[in-house]
Amino acid sequence: MPADPQKPSPEMSTPRTPESETTGSGVSPSEAPKGVPPSVAGLILNYNGRDVTLLTLESMVEVDYPKFDPVVIDNGSTDDSFEVIRERHPQVRQLRVRENRGISWGLNHGIQWALEQGYDYLLLMNNDIEVAADMVTEMVRLAETDPRIGCIAPKAFYHGDRERLWSTGGQIHFRHSITDERGDGEIDRGQYERDEEVPYVNGCAMLVRAEAARAAGFWDPNYYLGLEDADYCMRVKEQGFTCWYAHEARLWHMISASIGVYKPTRTFHTGRSGAVFLRRHANLAQKLQSLLWFAAAMPFAFLRELPKRNARAVVQKVRGFWAGWRCTLEPIPTEYDDLLPGHEPTEAPPPAAERHEDAASS
Repeated sequence: MPADPQKPSPEMSTPRTPESETTGSGVSPSEAPKGVPPSVAGLILNYNGRDVTLLTLESMVEVDYPKFDPVVIDNGSTDDSFEVIRERHPQVRQLRVRENRGISWGLNHGIQWALEQGYDYLLLMNNDIEVAADMVTEMVRLAETDPRIGCIAPKAFYHGDRERLWSTGGQIHFRHSITDERGDGEIDRGQYERDEEVPYVNGCAMLVRAEAARAAGFWDPNYYLGLEDADYCMRVKEQGFTCWYAHEARLWHMISASIGVYKPTRTFHTGRSGAVFLRRHANLAQKLQSLLWFAAAMPFAFLRELPKRNARAVVQKVRGFWAGWRCTLEPIPTEYDDLLPGHEPTEAPPPAAERHEDAASS
């Protein structure tokens, strides 16, 4: 993993309070007046996932954090997601993107909207999760201890196996899979019971400081599906911020409920994204290492999937990987304007900046 620009060993450390920081870092804490909780926009990306998004919203509306606004980003859905969510949860704002052009494309519309509204933090989320009522509170608690914390991950469990861990922060390596989730498959026995710095935060649920979002820019739409979150964390760290794991923040992930696991339509894009990530972030030695891993792993994957009649998924991964090496990498846009009329909450809250002023004067 490339070295963090702030420290030589980013994987394990203890959070520092803002009072212990030296000045002149160029990174500021949240802009909420003293005594007022920072505001959080919860951005939930949905594409044709009506039922699973409704399940997610059931827990989202129970979040106990006082300055939390859930927002569904409808990423060009062609089912009746927008209408049903509006009917079942009229208090939840919906942004409506004209067409689905990938995860980054959809999320970036939400990120731009939230920054324009003046939120202090952006909580970027999948639409297939169940969150603990205090998850946002615990993530903000950690973020507020150090203004250099740019992204935060919760402790994520498998939804169908409530005590089995899925992720306690992500790891980056330059082999075949590029990323993996720390603790994946382990039963939670308290082995990850401390807040600590991690190489990256999975996009399943990522709390991002607004200042870090402005500094790093938008998510890269050159990634259609896979590794856009790891790429974003790499760019956040390049701006002098860090990525952390908050051990008391909890969620349960309905793994790949919306997109499947190892299917041809998915593996092409994950293979392509792997190649794009290597082109963006790997040095020559890391690229060679990854190519060797890929060349060795694909024959084994083909033999593994052949009895399942799923060998085409492996073929598509190889095609995607090759396509990722050959494609033209477009510059990341600096603004987005592809929203259709959405849904305003029945009692729309004022912009976050105005709420800060009202709370400070009360």
